[in-house]
Amino acid sequence: MKNIIVTNNYLVRDKFNSLFEIEFVEGLDYIKVLSTVRDKLHIGHQLLTHPLSGSIKPNETPYKSVMISGKRTELDQSGLIIVEESIVTASKFIGNKPTPNWPEGILDDFRVIDLSLMESVIERLGHR
Repeated sequence: MKNIIVTNNYLVRDKFNSLFEIEFVEGLDYIKVLSTVRDKLHIGHQLLTHPLSGSIKPNETPYKSVMISGKRTELDQSGLIIVEESIVTASKFIGNKPTPNWPEGILDDFRVIDLSLMESVIERLGHR
């Protein structure tokens, strides 16, 4: 069974849709991506990548990609705690200073950074 990438980044979706199942979240909503991951964990998927990976703050970029297991098993309690805490952290960042309305060139840079983070994870996991 293929692992799942939950993302709102079309570069990640388009590059990895043949290797992984893609749960594409429409829009520039970082919190919605994390909430989708949380909902998937509630039905037995396992968290495989940290929701706050990378050095870009949640209020700086609207893009996020997170990998979860395709196979459903028991509730991933530690993963669920990580995602819930990540939602709280991201909400605080965004609440204190909302993500700017970036021009397309900057948004493209953030898409490429998110793609690069996912490429690194996939390489580390042995998928090429």
